[in-house]
Amino acid sequence: MPRGLWKGAISFGLVNVPVELFAAEKRSSELDLTMLDKRDLAPVGYKRYNKATGEDVPWGEIVKGYEYEDGKFVVLSDEDFRRANVEASRTVEILSFVNLAEIQPQHFETPYYLVPGKRGEKAYALLRDTLKKAGKAGIATVVIRTRQYLAALISQDEVLLLNTLRYADELRDVEDLDLPDALNKQKVTPKELELALRLVEDLADEWKPEKYKDSYRDDLLARIHEKVKKGQTEQITEAEKEPRAGKSANVIDLMALLKKSVEKKAEERPRRRARKRRAA
Repeated sequence: MPRGLWKGAISFGLVNVPVELFAAEKRSSELDLTMLDKRDLAPVGYKRYNKATGEDVPWGEIVKGYEYEDGKFVVLSDEDFRRANVEASRTVEILSFVNLAEIQPQHFETPYYLVPGKRGEKAYALLRDTLKKAGKAGIATVVIRTRQYLAALISQDEVLLLNTLRYADELRDVEDLDLPDALNKQKVTPKELELALRLVEDLADEWKPEKYKDSYRDDLLARIHEKVKKGQTEQITEAEKEPRAGKSANVIDLMALLKKSVEKKAEERPRRRARKRRAA
């Protein structure tokens, strides 16, 4: 059982649902790579040191501080963060309910699970089923560690999922992007749209996240094993030169590409059906 981050309650109206907050993300599958000095391949470390004495400082001796005047600090402990607002630090305060489909993808940040506490199962199930039936998300504030987040409370299968949200002012406006002027002048023909829609339909499938794996991690491990096998353990691979693009490289025959894609999918369809029949 993973360790809960805190025990508290979901609050909406006069209803309080006791819950415990758990991280929904597992440990990253990213390879653990060591930073090396290119000159002698010695490991490069990150040093925590006292800027006054130059001595190393162990993690156990590090505290957080707020500089209220130049060179003067107020030391803050975990208890100080809790006492700043005891209720807020242990409460998912629902402010409103919105249509889940209206929350734009770029606002979602980090997922957490909320598990019902003792004697809170009935109210928890009621809120979960109500959100699912209404297609709504509860927009709430929640304090996680030392920061208050905006969050969406979502019904997900048998549990309530709390997904922190990015505030509007944390997101870059599309108008800030240097989009090419030619983008607004592009006109998609009905035939191009028809072929593109056919290709989308050919690739349509049910959302099954377990089907998708981090293939790049496996490819990188294979590359590492290849270098070990060849004895290239201390050899730095030089970057390949990019081939120069010809004048016609910028001209894309979109219709031809779409037609080839649709034809290829049409050829693959009987093989997919045969595999499904064998699997059944």
